[in-house]
Amino acid sequence: MIRLFVPNDLSAGAGVAPTVDQSRYLTQVMRLAVGAELALFNGRDGEWRATVVEATKRGCLLKAEDQTRPMETGPDLDLIIAMVKRSRVETIVEKAAELGARRVRLTMTRRTNVDFVKLGRLDAIAMEAAEQTGRLDVPEIADPEKLDKILDAWDPARRLVFCDEGGDAKPAIEALAGTGGPAAILIGPEGGFAPEERERLRELSFVTPVSLGPRILRADTAAISAMTLWQAAAGDWR
Repeated sequence: MIRLFVPNDLSAGAGVAPTVDQSRYLTQVMRLAVGAELALFNGRDGEWRATVVEATKRGCLLKAEDQTRPMETGPDLDLIIAMVKRSRVETIVEKAAELGARRVRLTMTRRTNVDFVKLGRLDAIAMEAAEQTGRLDVPEIADPEKLDKILDAWDPARRLVFCDEGGDAKPAIEALAGTGGPAAILIGPEGGFAPEERERLRELSFVTPVSLGPRILRADTAAISAMTLWQAAAGDWR
């Protein structure tokens, strides 16, 4: 069944007017007609079965019928990624949504050489991934911030998993065993963290340095690998 994210409140009998692009997708691409069923979710009210009650060339109208799944969220996991090339950031956001991240935070480090990103495009990618994977919420994509600013404001109740390419950290699956609670994964830029950044991170009490193995990974590969290992060790895959 087609799943669609909408901002509207969902309840029995509620009318929902999709965006122009969503309407075009439903009626012209998927060729849904009046009476066709689909699933709606908004990140607050769970998932609802809905029907198409009006379909014209100018758009369509949907009606929520009954709730099929109550609201639930996955683990409280952030992914913090140093900005890299656009195509790789887009891949990271898509896979972060598929792998259950609640938020994706973009950061600028000493060696970051990309300073512009289209947040609207990333929001759309996260929404499409959420629709396809069956999750009931869409990851938040935060505005880019400097790494120092993020660390200065950090809540120590959230464990920060620092993917350290220095070579002397414990393997991720070993370091994460038995951990739980709110967490974040930090992935550096293609050039790696500067020595002073690495030193500061390893001195912070809330940071757990981990190794992703003997090979040097690109940022997108590192993000996917780290999230997979975290989910297996501490997330909702157990």
